[in-house]
Order: sequence, then C-alpha cells, then structure tokens
Amino acid sequence: MTMRTMKSTVTFMRPFRLGALGEQLPAGRYLIETDEELLEGVSFPVYHRTATMMQLIADPARPGVTEIAMIDPEQLTEALAADAAQALVINIDPAKVEP
Repeated sequence: MTMRTMKSTVTFMRPFRLGALGEQLPAGRYLIETDEELLEGVSFPVYHRTATMMQLIADPARPGVTEIAMIDPEQLTEALAADAAQALVINIDPAKVEP
C-alpha cells in the first residue's frame, strides 16, 4: 500500500465554522494535510483520499501545544467559499453601486 501526504495552507480573513454546528475558529492561516492511498490494480495511478487534517491555531494559554483536527474536506471548501463571499460583499463601495 503506497501512501502520500499533500500539504497546503488556507487563509481565512474572518472567523469561521466548519459545518453548521462546529465551534467558531479565528481568522488566520491554517495548515491542511491530506493523506491519500494509491489504488492497486488500475492501469494508471489513482489516489483515494483517506484523511484530511487541519492544524489549529495554537492557544496562547498553552504555548507549544499544537492541535490537529480531522475535518470534512467539503465543509472546508464551503467555509472558504463563505469567507470569500463575505469579502466580496464587504469590499463593495455603496457610493459606487448604481440602482
């Protein structure tokens, strides 16, 4: 079984939630790690996502402690889209909007 880990960083401009019932997380940059497994028996390389994790912003009360949370990648995509949509609404200058 061949595994690989993809790393990326996402940035939220304002506080956000992952899913409707999740706790509110602060704005900032977050490291995302996605583990994928190579599917055997296919004539070309195909990877299947097995886990997606987010490194949460450290709690100032507990320096040096890092928390990793398993997340749903669809909820991450939705939260990023909502953050981007809010940025578009905030950046509209009302004086320049025509009726």
